[in-house]
Amino acid sequence: MSVSAELLERVAAAVTATADEGDLRRQFPGVRITVCSDDDIPPRLAAAHETAVARFYYVDASQHCVKLSADAGSASGIVVGLTGED
Repeated sequence: MSVSAELLERVAAAVTATADEGDLRRQFPGVRITVCSDDDIPPRLAAAHETAVARFYYVDASQHCVKLSADAGSASGIVVGLTGED
């Protein structure tokens, strides 16, 4: 499944209700979703989307190495970086 900006916004809305990775994967079958602390994301990386509870990044697996990106065109998944207290 391709990951569009619209899909990213739908995932972001769902994160408001639940930040559980399993719940998100069930809600969005076929989408690679990873949930972590935003502290685990390099601070220089710009988020593709941001809400009060999380920053969202695209996963780009088009090259040999997987990388985080703000580009929807090359996205194959989504990383949810939770910004709340751990």
